[in-house]
Amino acid sequence: MILSRDKRNDLAAVYDRYADMLYRLALSHTQSKEDAEDAVQDVFTKYITVSTKFSDMEQERAFLIRATVNRCHDLMRRKKIREHDSLDDITEIPSDENEEAKDIMKTLAQLPEKYKTAIVLHYLEGFSVEEISGMLGISLSGAKMRLSRGRELLKNLITDEEKSDV
Repeated sequence: MILSRDKRNDLAAVYDRYADMLYRLALSHTQSKEDAEDAVQDVFTKYITVSTKFSDMEQERAFLIRATVNRCHDLMRRKKIREHDSLDDITEIPSDENEEAKDIMKTLAQLPEKYKTAIVLHYLEGFSVEEISGMLGISLSGAKMRLSRGRELLKNLITDEEKSDV
């Protein structure tokens, strides 16, 4: 597929605007740098081929976030089918983060999908509850409930880990 100069410039702008956020979201789901990179690449490939014109940036962002979450689900499902014990499959967190951040990311990875997505979008990406409800296609009270339950589960997981370390 050959893209016009305008289309390439538009794609570059969209990539610059969303790539880091989508990567962090994918990394929180896959816990693997390579899988997260693959997911983001696949999402932008899909973005290029989609014929839908987005009415605004919010609709475009919601599409990219939903596509990223769905692609991560696909990757994890495929990985589970081919699951085996190998040193290559060890969960990897970026090494430039401190130990506490690594521990939090590992704990976050243990949350159920719907809570993890809401927490990442709100606390790591800074989206409001209203924005999250629109992106995920759920009610405002549903988004608030996912954040509330996600925080509670995260708190319980951290408390359990602290107890087991003692």
